[in-house]
Amino acid sequence: MSESYVECLIKAKGPLKFKLLKYFLYFLTVLGVVSIMFLGFIGLLIAMVAGGLAYYVGSLCNIEYEYLYLDKELTVDRVYAQTRRKRVATYGLDKMEIVAPIHSYHLDNYKNRQVKTIDYSVGEELKPDRRYAIYLEGNERILFNPSEEMVKVMRNNAPRKIFAD
Repeated sequence: MSESYVECLIKAKGPLKFKLLKYFLYFLTVLGVVSIMFLGFIGLLIAMVAGGLAYYVGSLCNIEYEYLYLDKELTVDRVYAQTRRKRVATYGLDKMEIVAPIHSYHLDNYKNRQVKTIDYSVGEELKPDRRYAIYLEGNERILFNPSEEMVKVMRNNAPRKIFAD
């Protein structure tokens, strides 16, 4: 049995609503610190609570995805602020219908399907766009940013399902 192991880590763009909430909480923290002179303990309490929430929301804005391909299985982990890791999903190569670049002609037959899209990619279209789409059995589409080495190893294990054009 030949085992193949590839690991890839990418930085994702955080959600806009968390960024806006983070800046609003920063504003409340500064307002609480300034209001300590006028409100005393209540101002200090506002500053402490808003500062703690700003720190927590700020860690939710700093997201990385780690893809681990090990022996015909793709595992996706979400890493928050380089400190907390959460296993998001595991996908077997046998459940994948096709894996191809997001703008590939190989995906033309899948464009009109009604599928649930799950985004584990950088979150925006970069130039050049290196995102890939995985169509799974059961009407799911996964977007992710694998490295060239990961695509090569996946293609060696399933050459009729994986395309790298």
